[in-house]
Amino acid sequence: MCGIVGIVDSGGVSLPIYYALYALQHRGQESAGITTYDAGKIHKHKAQGLLSEVFDQEILKKLTGRTGIGHIRYPTTGENRPENTQPLNFTLKGHYFSIVHNGNLVNNDVLVADYEEHGHIFATTTDSEVIAAIIARELTLSGSMEDAVVLCMRILQGSYSVIAMLDDTIYAFRDPLGIKPLALGRTEHGYMVASESVAMDTLGATFMRDVKPGELIKIDEHGISCRQIMKANHTALCLFEYIYFARSDSVIDGVLVYDVRRRIGEQLQREAPVDAEMISPVPDSGMSIAVGYSEASGIPFKEGLIKNRYIGRTFIMPTQTLRENAVRMKLNPIRGHIQDKSVVLIDDSIVRGTTSRRIIDLMREFGAREVHFRVGSPPIRAPCYLGVDLPTRQELIAHNREHDDICSAIAADSLHYVSLEALIAATGHRPEDLCYGCLSGCYPVSIPGEHAACRHIDFVHGSYQTELQF
Repeated sequence: MCGIVGIVDSGGVSLPIYYALYALQHRGQESAGITTYDAGKIHKHKAQGLLSEVFDQEILKKLTGRTGIGHIRYPTTGENRPENTQPLNFTLKGHYFSIVHNGNLVNNDVLVADYEEHGHIFATTTDSEVIAAIIARELTLSGSMEDAVVLCMRILQGSYSVIAMLDDTIYAFRDPLGIKPLALGRTEHGYMVASESVAMDTLGATFMRDVKPGELIKIDEHGISCRQIMKANHTALCLFEYIYFARSDSVIDGVLVYDVRRRIGEQLQREAPVDAEMISPVPDSGMSIAVGYSEASGIPFKEGLIKNRYIGRTFIMPTQTLRENAVRMKLNPIRGHIQDKSVVLIDDSIVRGTTSRRIIDLMREFGAREVHFRVGSPPIRAPCYLGVDLPTRQELIAHNREHDDICSAIAADSLHYVSLEALIAATGHRPEDLCYGCLSGCYPVSIPGEHAACRHIDFVHGSYQTELQF
């Protein structure tokens, strides 16, 4: 789960990219970077840290040009090392080539071994460099970015939304199953692509539509062109985009995230009503779910926890120790709201359970009489191989545990997860058009040792066929 942006705009791009990345900071906190192209040269800056720590006004002034790409990193493949920050930048036969990627390849090790066997030396440990290597080799052979993207879609397995910059032209494409989001918009003097539509809202740009799964978008000074490289009969958008990752004000594949979360809350109340005195969210991603629960129940919505905005998202912190230490610094109960109250506490998910236990303990410490925990996703029972840094099965609290055992482990008075059927219905998508492997243990792509939802992908007649073996 990273945030990516690409802009072509005659008014300059460094500040717009910076502001767009700011709107996507929730998608990653490890590193940030921007590369621009201007009059035959590239200008680049990237480093580990939050966007505000990596860039200042002087740095942004040096990133001149009308074409550029940017990246916010959340690690899935590759360690937390400086060389893994993006954009990745290369020189190819007198041309400048840069790339940013959101997603995770499941056949990364196989591809790395194949390229190394043919003499390629990788400078990073991120799977994004594998995508860059495939594109670079095809560009060297054919000179065609479109041919390079066709090759990517034929041999890459996993999730990938990619923005590549070749000199002053941007190419954006999304894997044939559309596992990770990518949006297209119009700026004042050009066009842009970004992981979420909120990046466009921040710039006053117009959100046009989502990039289609299997589609290639080309943007240059003359405008945009689109080509459907592959088209499948079903998609597999990550369900956790609606539950947790995306901002509530984003539109993903035609659906407003806020509305999905509100509907989840309504369904939670229908499935597990509670005679309580207040509904309180775990901020921020539990907020919209709690609104839906409150509206459906008639029980007042009241904030019981205040979030320190300067502490990062604990779910995407790289170690368990950091996650646990961050909870107390991040969340502080409002004693006057919760003391002697029966509270319905609503969160988007439970992963390991340690954070949930600490929050419930905090609520009791500040006087809550009862804490009934309601969760906006079903139990997470399996790892994610497609871009979410979930732990192993053994670390997941729902793995091989009964419902009552989980309730006891987090010290809640009662516990209810929304049903998978209700969650899917809240998105408005067909079940076969979503990826929820972490909830079901059944994945949309073939993963060694795991169960695949299908043994092949049905591609529409006449589209390019893949060489993936499902």
